[in-house]
Amino acid sequence: MNALEELIRRLASLPGIGKKSAGRIAYHLLSADRSVAESLAESIRTLNDRIRRCSLCGRYTEADPCDICSDGGRDRSTVCVVEQPQDVEVMEASGEYRGLYHVLGGVISPMDGIGPDKLGVAGLLKRVDHDEIEEVILATNPTVEGDTTALYLVKLLQERGVKCSRLALGLPVGGDLEYADRLTIARSLRGRTHY
Repeated sequence: MNALEELIRRLASLPGIGKKSAGRIAYHLLSADRSVAESLAESIRTLNDRIRRCSLCGRYTEADPCDICSDGGRDRSTVCVVEQPQDVEVMEASGEYRGLYHVLGGVISPMDGIGPDKLGVAGLLKRVDHDEIEEVILATNPTVEGDTTALYLVKLLQERGVKCSRLALGLPVGGDLEYADRLTIARSLRGRTHY
């Protein structure tokens, strides 16, 4: 296997990049100025040295605590719980949420040997016990594991007197009913808004 084939194979192993996309990236790097490939290689090489988890929320950051946890203008009474660090960026892109975050690092999945002890549950409970958190918004994915994790957290948080809410689930904006699956329609009906 030559160097080009090896690069394509490695790029294709990344999530969301198939063999065709990997090939386009590799050929782009070959045709671009050498500095483009060198700059990319340097960014990849130093990534693990420069980026760490925020000690408060678990988000990836260069500074600890991260810019969100350090921002005094954020609503410190509300914490949005997400599965992975990249979920924070998705929530932030909406521009609608101005509270804090807590990254679990996954979901409860007994089939995969992942229990609450392998997630950031203890850190969340510590924050709830020591900070003035009034509401926890559960933003786990609408999967069996995500729902199980949310229900587990609701039980623990309600025992501490913390209000819990879950992101609304249902039909996407611009979606057609005929293309929606049964579960999505059922959740949309249960979570409907009254006017």
